[in-house]
Amino acid sequence: MTIPPLKIAVVGAGAVGCYYGGMLARAGHAVTLIGRPQHVEVWNTQGLRMQTLQFDERVPVAASTEVAAAAGADLVLFSVKSPDTEAAGRALRPHLAPDALLLTLQNGVDNADRLRRVLPQPVAAAVVYVATEMAGPGHMRHHGRGELVIEPGPRSEAAAAALRAAGVPTEISDNVRGALWAKLVLNCAYNALSAIAQMPYGRLVQAPGVPEVMGDLVAECLAVATADGVHIPGDVHAAVRGIAETMAGQFSSTAQDLARGKPTEIDHLNGYVMRRGQALGVATPVNRAMWTLVKLAEQRQG
Repeated sequence: MTIPPLKIAVVGAGAVGCYYGGMLARAGHAVTLIGRPQHVEVWNTQGLRMQTLQFDERVPVAASTEVAAAAGADLVLFSVKSPDTEAAGRALRPHLAPDALLLTLQNGVDNADRLRRVLPQPVAAAVVYVATEMAGPGHMRHHGRGELVIEPGPRSEAAAAALRAAGVPTEISDNVRGALWAKLVLNCAYNALSAIAQMPYGRLVQAPGVPEVMGDLVAECLAVATADGVHIPGDVHAAVRGIAETMAGQFSSTAQDLARGKPTEIDHLNGYVMRRGQALGVATPVNRAMWTLVKLAEQRQG
């Protein structure tokens, strides 16, 4: 099957956006990365360095610091930090084609709904399973995996076909809400602990007490999901154990943010579970503790 070339913009081009945008650029699509100045300068002069488990290449891309560079895009990979969802959506709105598809590649479970409230364009949630980091200016390092699960929609199949042809395993699912919650459980189990300890997943799970604390975090998440009427597919406990095996060298995004003195997304991870638990009458003391400790770490750096 021949995939027609698409015009693609990656808004918030960090490690995740660079991986998927870079894979699409390698497949012949016109990709513009919209990100921070130190990266944009390198991307425009040297291309995006993709250091993956399979290859290490410089991939030609266009790049800009301005959201106006998304003008005319067929597909927007929306990968800003969760606290910035509405603001980035409003900034994009004047520049988007009416039928542009926005694919949210973000942590958390409610970003697509929040984006729909500020944009008339079609929005599809995606669940991201990839381990990446920005290893330097313009340099994305891939540590493992790369699958996507996408919400059905008017243009979802075309986006999925382009991603599959670019080497990204992509599934369209009627239960993306459940899949987003499954990812949320993984993030709640690992992100805060990895951030507080500044340890990668493989070392983290070997520390005394950590598997038990992770078990408590998962149990609270599942209790909140059940109370919220969410069906989480698959064996969640096996998935949690598998992360340390498939992404042993990965530091969580929260750990990376703290190490760089940046605000984290903890309000949309353990903090989200805590708030939904409060609303639904489900106690979440371990998630509350993780949220509190990460917020304290943020304040220490402030």
